[in-house]
Amino acid sequence: MDTLGRTTGGPDDGPPVVLLHALGSSKDTWTRFTAALPRHTIALDLPGHGTSPHTGDYTFTAMADAVLAAVDEDRFDLVGHSLGGAVAMHVVMRDPARVRRLVVEDIAPPPHEPVTDYEVPAEPPEPVDFDWAVVHAIKRLIRTPDPAWWAALDRITAETLWLAGGRESHVDQDRLRDAAARMPSATVVEIPVGHRIHSVAPDEFAAVAGPFLTRAEP
Repeated sequence: MDTLGRTTGGPDDGPPVVLLHALGSSKDTWTRFTAALPRHTIALDLPGHGTSPHTGDYTFTAMADAVLAAVDEDRFDLVGHSLGGAVAMHVVMRDPARVRRLVVEDIAPPPHEPVTDYEVPAEPPEPVDFDWAVVHAIKRLIRTPDPAWWAALDRITAETLWLAGGRESHVDQDRLRDAAARMPSATVVEIPVGHRIHSVAPDEFAAVAGPFLTRAEP
């Protein structure tokens, strides 16, 4: 497939930090965070979003493969919000040797059982600047969760920071913490401002994620 849209910044040395946005968003959501992070950054538009191609293949694994193909460096850190967090998890599952550190922001782990009470409109209720087919595809994946995703969590050994939005978020916070507990090197930090932590509380987000991503190797 064509390469993903990207914005790069920061000093071009050392492993980059790759940033993945939420459903319906774009790489531009990370502008403030990347400006404050003294690292080389690569913010990507996921397939179907921003300047990336509309492929029609909007599974977590296909998006993860697109991310892996878009990053030239052998090793990188990875930050993902919501959909981007789910894709980030699949990137690590598919090529664990390439991801050094992982930050996942208020992502919804797969539910215990299929969800049947949410219908996606055939067409967007108002104009959108991304492929609406992505919404159908992702909601279908959520409604019929793949048990392999949950089963693979204990094999993700990358040092991981889970940022939780607390009671203001629509994400099941207990399920989030259960998922993190299955991972060998995961820490949960709650910033109780809801689902969009890095947008609603950018300073608090940077104060937690920044030191995690800039800490020297042990």
